[in-house]
Amino acid sequence: AVNLQEWGTSQESRDEGLTIPAQVNYVGKGANLYKLGYKMDGSSSVINNYLRTTWLWDHVRVQGGAYGGFCMFNQRSGVYTFLSYRDPNLRETLDIYDRTGSYLRQLDQNRLSHDELTKSIIGVIGDMDAYQLPDAKGYTSLTRYLTGNTDERRQLRREQILNTSLEDFKAFGEVLDALKDEGVVIVMGS
Repeated sequence: AVNLQEWGTSQESRDEGLTIPAQVNYVGKGANLYKLGYKMDGSSSVINNYLRTTWLWDHVRVQGGAYGGFCMFNQRSGVYTFLSYRDPNLRETLDIYDRTGSYLRQLDQNRLSHDELTKSIIGVIGDMDAYQLPDAKGYTSLTRYLTGNTDERRQLRREQILNTSLEDFKAFGEVLDALKDEGVVIVMGS
């Protein structure tokens, strides 16, 4: 087995804005959820899938006019990010990011139906089990070996994904409230 090493940056994160020659913005906000007390759970993948295809799609893309709105969670580093692409807004998009935790906490059986939850779970499992060409299989195997991602760890994550519930969404909403207060904002725009 490989001995895993901790890594990180010595620079302190801070809000930053970059001026670019464009009529639209690229708006991001993120934080290290592990430093905010979050313990990794496979349900986060299902919740991210749901947020990308509902909340962020509806509010950042459809209503806000951005070309795209995304959220990502790097399970290795703990960094969770919201991002918008070709976004005509700035403050409004940041407000949507900040309201995400509240949105998740207020979900109920009517707003998150069993069918919607199942669809998000299937989407995540489909990504995990996607067909790979031989070279991709080799790369995946190497990455798993180098990061210590064992069969047991992957099976635990799969079980957490399959068992994701409404309560997991609400609990993750609490974590995203901490991101609202502690997150770093990065904007590129004119």
